[in-house]
Amino acid sequence: MPEESLLAGLRVIDCGTYVAGPAAATVMSDFGAEVIKIERPGGGDLWRLFSKLPGSAKAELDWCSVLTSRNKKSVAIDLGRPEGREALIRLVRTADVFVTNYQRTLLDKFRLGWEDLSAVNDRLIYAHLTGYGDAGEDADDPAFDALAYWARSGLMTGVAGADGSPGSPRPGIGDHPTSMSLFGAIMLGLYRRERSGKGSRVTTSLMASGAWANACDIQAKLLNAVFPQRGADKHPPNPLTAVYLSRDAKMFLLVQIDPDNEFPRLCRTFGQPELAANELFATNEARAENAGALYAILQAQFETRDLAEWRMIFKANDIKWAPLPRLDDVVKDPQMRAAGAIVKLDYPGVGSLETVNSPVFVNGVAKRQPAPAPDIGADTAAVLRELGYGPAEIAKISGGMCNG
Repeated sequence: MPEESLLAGLRVIDCGTYVAGPAAATVMSDFGAEVIKIERPGGGDLWRLFSKLPGSAKAELDWCSVLTSRNKKSVAIDLGRPEGREALIRLVRTADVFVTNYQRTLLDKFRLGWEDLSAVNDRLIYAHLTGYGDAGEDADDPAFDALAYWARSGLMTGVAGADGSPGSPRPGIGDHPTSMSLFGAIMLGLYRRERSGKGSRVTTSLMASGAWANACDIQAKLLNAVFPQRGADKHPPNPLTAVYLSRDAKMFLLVQIDPDNEFPRLCRTFGQPELAANELFATNEARAENAGALYAILQAQFETRDLAEWRMIFKANDIKWAPLPRLDDVVKDPQMRAAGAIVKLDYPGVGSLETVNSPVFVNGVAKRQPAPAPDIGADTAAVLRELGYGPAEIAKISGGMCNG
């Protein structure tokens, strides 16, 4: 451990699954925090299953756990049992931070919401990462980065060429995520100052942030994983994580990462429960070997209804999916506004506009209402006057662009 571990002494409870929530705890562990990962007895975090799925890179080690669970302690607790929940509550009483990306329905079921845990530890920082925000029709829908981040945001349809070749980079596509890395680094610097009284140089880079964004594939390659290649037959290597067309020719992304439980449920929505038990499709290995046939069967089913109908069916049957909107659709998406991702901006002389909000929220803390960008030098005189400058000096400093 480094000579100065900035977050040493902090206890973090990682009560999340897959990547987004747990990865935040991983970053804290990199700076010396004690991170205790809560997992299901037996199977553990479902992220442990990902590298076993068809279409995933295959290595001798589970690259998912190597990457996201590093530095952590794993505690297996059955939260469905009263004694299991009580054990977690005892841990929470000793913790500084609680990180989760559970759906609100699960948090309610296990009584692990903010109100529940703050009642036993009023100093707790409760970090809840959601797929679609806290409000709106889709707020409680299950989500993965492939669905809520990659597909629903319009990124997936914006970066590929029409012929499937790599597309041109979109403006700011790495800058904005990297800015959040720098924001986190600044907050760490402020935290260090609270402890030591000293300032810090904090940094990140576009390359490092890009590597973190692409960390799953890079980690797998670092472990000499073998990546599946899509063949000339054009079907995806894993039909349960693939793009399909509805009857009205609208694209959507289906994602089933726990196929032993999710694939039978999907087949029941078609009225074909026997399909999940068919020896051609009953296991990961069988589905990989017969991917073309399964993809054709599923596409034939999805072509029988419009996307609006599938939306209702998927929601009713807990099927994980996302539409693949074009930007025309993204900017009209009501969930973007319900999630606080798009907010109002009153612009003098123009009227009410909208802008993209920063993606960090704190309960009980109102964010500043967005204001228009200032004209060049608009505040020069006022700011320099506060520093004691007179009109002549201000005119000289500003090159005559303001009258002081």
